[in-house]
Amino acid sequence: MKIRILESIEKRDAAIIAIALIVGLILGSVFFGSSSADKASKQPETETAVHTTYTCSMHPQIKQNKPGDCPICGMDLVPMTSIEAEDNTDPNEIQMTRSAMKLADVQTFTVKREAPEKLVRLQGKVKADERNIAALTARFGGRIEKLYVNYTGQNVKKGQKLASIYSPDLNTAQRELIEAGKYKESNPSFYNASRNKLKLWDLSDAQITKMEQGEGSVYFDILSPISGTVTRRDVAIGDYVKEGSALFEVIDLQQVWLMFDAYESDLPWIKIGDKIEFTLQALPGKIYSGKVSYIDPFINAGTRVAQVRVEMPNVGMKFKPEMFVSGILQSKIAENSHELLIPKSSILWTGKRAVVYVKVPKRETPSFIYREIKLGAEAGNFYVVSGGLGEGEEIASNGVFKIDASAQLLGKASMMNPDVDRMSDEEMMAMAAKRISYAKHVSDKFKTQLAALVSAYLKMKDGFVATNETEVKKEATQVISVLKKMNKRLLKGDARKAWLVLLKPLQANLNGIVKMQGIEMKRSHFSIVSDKITEAIEKFGIKTDEPVYLEFCPMAFDNKGAFWISGQKEIKNPYYGDKMLKCGEVKKEFK
Repeated sequence: MKIRILESIEKRDAAIIAIALIVGLILGSVFFGSSSADKASKQPETETAVHTTYTCSMHPQIKQNKPGDCPICGMDLVPMTSIEAEDNTDPNEIQMTRSAMKLADVQTFTVKREAPEKLVRLQGKVKADERNIAALTARFGGRIEKLYVNYTGQNVKKGQKLASIYSPDLNTAQRELIEAGKYKESNPSFYNASRNKLKLWDLSDAQITKMEQGEGSVYFDILSPISGTVTRRDVAIGDYVKEGSALFEVIDLQQVWLMFDAYESDLPWIKIGDKIEFTLQALPGKIYSGKVSYIDPFINAGTRVAQVRVEMPNVGMKFKPEMFVSGILQSKIAENSHELLIPKSSILWTGKRAVVYVKVPKRETPSFIYREIKLGAEAGNFYVVSGGLGEGEEIASNGVFKIDASAQLLGKASMMNPDVDRMSDEEMMAMAAKRISYAKHVSDKFKTQLAALVSAYLKMKDGFVATNETEVKKEATQVISVLKKMNKRLLKGDARKAWLVLLKPLQANLNGIVKMQGIEMKRSHFSIVSDKITEAIEKFGIKTDEPVYLEFCPMAFDNKGAFWISGQKEIKNPYYGDKMLKCGEVKKEFK
């Protein structure tokens, strides 16, 4: 009986528990089902909100949704704040994290107005004052009987005897004067004409009066018209001279001219009255100063310089003609006392265009954007800005190349690709084709010809290393000869077009090296020739037994930098020669 009662109780309890479980499930679905659904529906939004993009500090084009290593440099990827979340952004903005800016050593500069100044360095020579040069020529024919000045360099006083001459014509004129003196009262015009004739022959009044009084001689003295130094003697005792023959040259060196060479770019900074401090190689340790008295209105077609003159008293005859002079002129452009100035290091040059990267204001993440500007005069380590920037704008002044490299990799506006937004697909394809190498399709014969061109180029480069202008001109002429013999028919299609594009600037700048005067002018053309030959090697390849090297000097052309090709790894700088022979580094090897 007890067993049956217990069994009935257990069955009833089990039924109650089962019912309670069912009711609990129903109530749970009613009260908590919608919350769970909402939570489930909202979960993707939460995940999207906290999604983080990771990038590389040095290669901002790398982006991925999880941490890891940069596939380019292997650095750890770091979280980035999306610039796209900000309003009014430009698609060409280059975003850089603060750590990337630090690693790339990016520095900025605020554009401001200041008085532009420049330290103009000038080279020149001491010259004689052209106003104090006397050239003596024979006014009548005769024979040199005696010389009182026997050598050049002899100092003479004004009126001092230089030589004695016997002249039949002068003796005849003397007799005419004596006869005319007899009719001085009755025929004064005849008398005056006789005296004037002798004056035109450079005889002094004292000499003429002595002749008139019958005290003359058959020999007549040639007198110095000025005090100075005899710099030329063109006659000897016994020489017969004709009217117009050169006799002597006398120069007064009590005052001399310092003639400085000023390049075209320096002329806007030089004006009459500017003070120049200068030194002479012959008088080391002493500094002199003078003021600009004259600026040549013409540019020399060969040297591309204008002469700037300083007049100096020559106390103690310290300044001797043809001495070398080095001058420094601290200048301001008076007409434009306040101009916008930016440092040279902030500018990228693309030939015709000058480019800067402007920092975008009010960005949580530092951002820069490409901008073309117009430049005015060079002012020391700065340039005057004539257009494209406003006062107070902030620009990148260091690390600019790294910003531009990021822009190029991201396909945004950059130094090499300024009009990316306006380019069609065809134009972008054409631009990409410029970087194509045709080496695989170019015959070995053309590569051998290119190697011969490089070999001739290397000899010209050695001339620049030695700073030997004559050798440079000779070897540049040989490079032109080798270039003319290269057979463009060995190239086909786009490769030939690419060669023709390179050929024109190569020829023009090689001709510039030959024709331009001055080693520095030749070096500016050499830089372009080096760039074009490097491009030719990269595009078409080169067939040579020995490798050649692409080398770079960061200090050439006022820290703009310049490349050259070398046949050896050892640095021998063609842009500075002995001044900084070892300045540079090897960038690439071509085989």
